[in-house]
Amino acid sequence: MPSSPTPSPAPEPSGVRRRSLLGAAAAAPVLASLAGAGTASAAPSAAASAVDSPDGPRALPGGGDLGPNVIVFDPSTANIQGRLDEIFKQQESAQFGTGRYALLFKPGTYSGLNAQLGFYTSIAGLGLSPDDTTINGDVTVDAGWFDGNATQNFWRSAENLALVPVSGTNRWAVSQAAPFRRMHVRGGLNLAPDGYGWASGGYIADSRIDGTVGPYSQQQWYTRDSSVGGWLNAVWNMVFSGVEGAPAQSFPEPPYTTLETTPVSREKPFLYLDGDEYRVFLPEKRTGARGVSWGTGTPRGTSLPLTQFYVAKPADSAATLNQALEEGLHLLLTPGIYHLDRTVDVKRAGTVVLGLGYATLIPEGGVTALKVADVDGVRLAGFLVDAGPVNSATLLEVGPEGASADHSANPTTVQDVFVRIGGAGPGKATTSLVVNSRHTIVDHTWVWRADHGDGVGWETNRADYGVVVNGDDVLITGLFVEHFNKYDVQWNGERGRTVFFQNEKAYDAPDQAAIQNGSIKGYAAYKVGDDVTEHEGWGLGSYCYYNVNPSIVQHHGFAAPNRSGVRFHGLLVVSLGGNGQYECVINDTGSPTSGTDTVPSKVVQYP
Repeated sequence: MPSSPTPSPAPEPSGVRRRSLLGAAAAAPVLASLAGAGTASAAPSAAASAVDSPDGPRALPGGGDLGPNVIVFDPSTANIQGRLDEIFKQQESAQFGTGRYALLFKPGTYSGLNAQLGFYTSIAGLGLSPDDTTINGDVTVDAGWFDGNATQNFWRSAENLALVPVSGTNRWAVSQAAPFRRMHVRGGLNLAPDGYGWASGGYIADSRIDGTVGPYSQQQWYTRDSSVGGWLNAVWNMVFSGVEGAPAQSFPEPPYTTLETTPVSREKPFLYLDGDEYRVFLPEKRTGARGVSWGTGTPRGTSLPLTQFYVAKPADSAATLNQALEEGLHLLLTPGIYHLDRTVDVKRAGTVVLGLGYATLIPEGGVTALKVADVDGVRLAGFLVDAGPVNSATLLEVGPEGASADHSANPTTVQDVFVRIGGAGPGKATTSLVVNSRHTIVDHTWVWRADHGDGVGWETNRADYGVVVNGDDVLITGLFVEHFNKYDVQWNGERGRTVFFQNEKAYDAPDQAAIQNGSIKGYAAYKVGDDVTEHEGWGLGSYCYYNVNPSIVQHHGFAAPNRSGVRFHGLLVVSLGGNGQYECVINDTGSPTSGTDTVPSKVVQYP
């Protein structure tokens, strides 16, 4: 999403002249203080796990060095600011570069820092609670590199830190694939760039912002299981679930869609230090969640020692990764780019695949990058899948075709796993993400067919489908899918639920015939299968920007069976500057967009 025409004006701070805008296990023990003690875990001891596997002695070791691109600081480290600045200078505008970094801060207090984050840079605290690691300073994302336009501030993250912003407000001006998780801001949070230019975010989860969140120019945002001191404004689509202090439900004006709780959630796994030992914490599943999971400082869940992980390096082959999995190890993917000549197969229940610093998987020869068996409790988190130049039928599969096992007690979770087709070079994939396993939770993904960068064109980075859901009882919280040649989302499973959806149709369709779907003008952004009897969605938006051929007409953004069990709340479509138009919002319902004014057409409830 490189640009967007004028949304409605947002409030601005006094004295600031604003730019004109264009646009798991169900129950687990509470972990108490870990000082000098091991964490609760059902796993074998570290010593045993280092040498033994279910099938005999291991050939591959667990644990080990995190590699050169994981930079670990403690409060006594000299010249922290200089190192942060050096990495930011390298990564600030490296949108399609090869650099990958994880900046990790040991528990303690740090003062006088401004950690500016560029592309493929993650910053995180190494405590069990965000308040274990306090920065008296800022973690900043701004858009100076792009003339004040934040719509390309992708692929960066902040996790597990407490911030005391120097000015009282921290700036986090991001767009897609830039999660803000498990953070405590002892002040306010500004989601707009300096100058209040364009922005197209974004995602917050399991965070506490003591002050006010100011979206200003942000077109849309999703906040989950958090606490905020206030929320300033909305432009097109602001969605909240389980957020203390969230604005009341008011869609269509202002466009707030608010759920008191999140139906089911399980926070992302994270690396932390127990004394001098690295461990990975696995938060437990919550049902009807509201507020942060770490409110008392003692989150619920289990943890695993690093010795139960194969600490992968970018030079590792797919064969090595599969060997580690077969020997009973989990995977920790250190920052870098992994070229895969075969599929990484996750077959064992409870396996964790955790990436650091936007570790990137590139399938070669048309293989699928990663597949998960129809087993309980797999956790995929924190990595990017980048399509290769030879077409892959799929890039990521959760469960095999026909998967039917009940995983309600311990679902598979897919969190901050992002997919890209093109941009860094030619890439193709017929379908990006396929979810076949029941009860899967996809919590924050951006699945993107590139509209800019290298290897971009209607057929050059051909990708027909973004996300296809065949499994029943799947929940997606924070779904961003953009620019696919046909359906961006096709949902065939029963009882599916989506909380927040952001979409742009492909910019580069050459003509009306190229997107014709039988007798229908264009493929819907979000299609519920004709045979589905139960489905529900909250806070869903689709935008069109047919800049190659602005005369293209899209019949609707959403298509679904007209049944009482298929329900939507808070739908909108937007034509960006009149580059293409929508005739309806969902099916044949909703007013058309028109002219060059970028004004959403909204449907409050359907049917």
